Amino acid sequence: MNEHDLDVLDEIQRRVLWLATRIVDAANHDRNTGDGVKVGGHQASSASLVTAMTALWFAHLDAEDRVAVKPHASPVFHAIQYLLGNLDRSYLPKLRARGGLQSYPSRTKDPDEVDFSTGSVGLGAAAPLFAAVTRRYVDAHFGARPHSRFVALIGDAELDEGNIWEAVADPATTGLGNVMWLVDFNRQSLDRVVPGIRINQWRGQFEAAGWHVVEVKYGRKLAEAYARPGGAALRDWIDRMPNEQYQSLFGLAGPALRKQFLDGAPAEVGAFVADIADDELGPLVTDLGGHDLEAMLDAYAQCDAVTDRPSVVFAYTVKGWGLPIAGNPRNHSALLTTEQVDVLRAAQGLTPETEWDRLDPASPAGIKAGERREALSRAPRERALGVTVPETTKVRANKLVSTQEVFGRVLVDLARDPAVAPYLVTTAPDVATSTNLAGFINKTGVFAPTEQRSWTEDRMLRWTESPSGQHIELGISEMNLFLLLGQLGLSWDLSGQPLLPVGTVYDPFVLRGLDAFLYGTYSGSRFVVAGTPSGITLAPEGGAHQSTITASVGLELPGVTFLEPAYAGSLDWLLCDALGQIAGGAAPAATAAPAEDGAYYFRLSTRPIDQAPFEAARARIGDAVLRRQVVAGAYRLVDAHQAYPHLADAPVVQLAASGAVLPEVLAAAAELAEEGVAAHVVDVTSLDRLYRAWQRTLRQGVRTATVPSVPGALRSAFADRVPVVTVHDAASHAMAWLGSALGAPAVPLGVDEFGQSGSVQELYELHDLLPGSIVNAALAALALR
Repeated sequence: MNEHDLDVLDEIQRRVLWLATRIVDAANHDRNTGDGVKVGGHQASSASLVTAMTALWFAHLDAEDRVAVKPHASPVFHAIQYLLGNLDRSYLPKLRARGGLQSYPSRTKDPDEVDFSTGSVGLGAAAPLFAAVTRRYVDAHFGARPHSRFVALIGDAELDEGNIWEAVADPATTGLGNVMWLVDFNRQSLDRVVPGIRINQWRGQFEAAGWHVVEVKYGRKLAEAYARPGGAALRDWIDRMPNEQYQSLFGLAGPALRKQFLDGAPAEVGAFVADIADDELGPLVTDLGGHDLEAMLDAYAQCDAVTDRPSVVFAYTVKGWGLPIAGNPRNHSALLTTEQVDVLRAAQGLTPETEWDRLDPASPAGIKAGERREALSRAPRERALGVTVPETTKVRANKLVSTQEVFGRVLVDLARDPAVAPYLVTTAPDVATSTNLAGFINKTGVFAPTEQRSWTEDRMLRWTESPSGQHIELGISEMNLFLLLGQLGLSWDLSGQPLLPVGTVYDPFVLRGLDAFLYGTYSGSRFVVAGTPSGITLAPEGGAHQSTITASVGLELPGVTFLEPAYAGSLDWLLCDALGQIAGGAAPAATAAPAEDGAYYFRLSTRPIDQAPFEAARARIGDAVLRRQVVAGAYRLVDAHQAYPHLADAPVVQLAASGAVLPEVLAAAAELAEEGVAAHVVDVTSLDRLYRAWQRTLRQGVRTATVPSVPGALRSAFADRVPVVTVHDAASHAMAWLGSALGAPAVPLGVDEFGQSGSVQELYELHDLLPGSIVNAALAALALR
């Protein structure tokens, strides 16, 4: 790149620096929030990446490339999008305002196009890695897409996050030559200048994982100085200087900087810089490669040349580059004063009237911006898959069977459907066989970039690895599971191919991957995950493996529909419905619930239960109506007045339950009938859908000052306003709200302590889930009327 082009890029980066700084300044100084709460922002953390990001967007990226921007550099990203003409000027003063620019890049909430949401540090870094895993899978199954580079811009402090190294070490992420991580190596964290530099440790860890490592440490001025006689001593001193001492130089100038720089330096260094003027010494010794446009573009080219493994670039930068707070140990959230902003504006040749202007379109910089806008423009992507998932696989179970077993059988049946099968892809963190994916794997194989020879023969499981396989096996990392599911669920956008992703994990360990689960759903990803087995029903495993709060997590996570069926038929309908919604984006005609836009979390069990009660309800209600009620969230499994006609005038109670505890609830209903109490049994298949339906009617009432109605899903399942007992192999409060929704006394039973080892019978007795306890709870509920 010639000097003219570098001068143009330098002009652009100076405008980017100004706009990013002013965006934060306007949010804090121009806008009256009326609540006295600091708006905040990160001017210094943005400034450190201005050069790297300018070089990327204005001289390196192609339209098909995808980039994750470190959270605190969001103002730089929006400034660049504005200069490219992709963001309206009205948004610039609206950082962190309602309907404005988000605090951190967001796929779903920002007005300009964001490839990867970032915010929870470490996750945005790993997301492009798993997007590249997804692209490799898509290319193998559906033909090569246009070449994309998957880039992550991350802060060096993010390398403290454990999930970074889980992602780097996973076998599924090896050999991805289209991945580049750029580490903003400013050697400062939120609280301090980092003592010591861990570059040798990090380089070793990346290289051990098979990555290509590039360091961009020095700019052109320092490189030229090192080449002069005596320059080796200068380089050695800068390399050996304590990080805290080096960082302190950015706040100094003139003789004070010279004195600080030479404190402890060998005599040769003092002699080398003796003839360098005070006003030149500072710019020389602080000339870092991360702020040298040519050096950064050369580093990007080095990464492009290595195509057999991922690359990581350590770009040495200063936090606050180009700002008066550069290098200050407390500059992470510091804000420039109004006076400092005025000086910066004037240095740009701008006025309060022109400060938000784009680059002059007739200038070299403006022409460059126009060219880059055209080069980076993308065609719209289609999210709908364009295939119809059947409403049912007609799975039948005439024996005792668990929901975990049925889940595997339904997937195998769907894999026999020629329209649906090509798009199914499963993944698991080393638990595929123990979560019943073996049948699917036997049918479709395991994905590997190249054909792998199998050295053992297993008659039960054919672990055949090839590019045609449809199961992606991961190491034991729940974070990686949800990161991969999140990117598989965004493949329609990032790889131009919608998929039907399904993951499995032991339900207790959903919590290990919760941050990544939340990240995926916040990003708008759509996938199915089955947490199985679950609860104290996994009795012998003990408290460490017995999930009790996961139902609450599923119920409360935005963008997630939580489902906990008990019977084979309802699981079949619900899983087909979930995949159908992902495929088409609209609810099937027979579905009572509105179309959903998010992920689906099935909480399943290994406890085999009798299917006869569901078949009886099916015969009583009919498939069409029963399916609608199951998908809506609940249905009456046992109607006491039909089952026990002699109890027509008896006291009435409703027993509501989800999942594996239904046999105990049915036994309690029979025992109550013997005692002269009519107990309806309601199988709650989705607490989530019931709760959302109730909330919709409440909010409508609040907003219109009208009396809320009872939503149809609740009304059909709980026809009578009578006392209710809720029974759940989970924390009791997850279902306790049903009493309020029904306007009736409620007694919630559940698991509110850590479990322990034992038999199902023993643990159910310990936590009051046996029929006798349920009967007593029903009598107590009736007494509360």
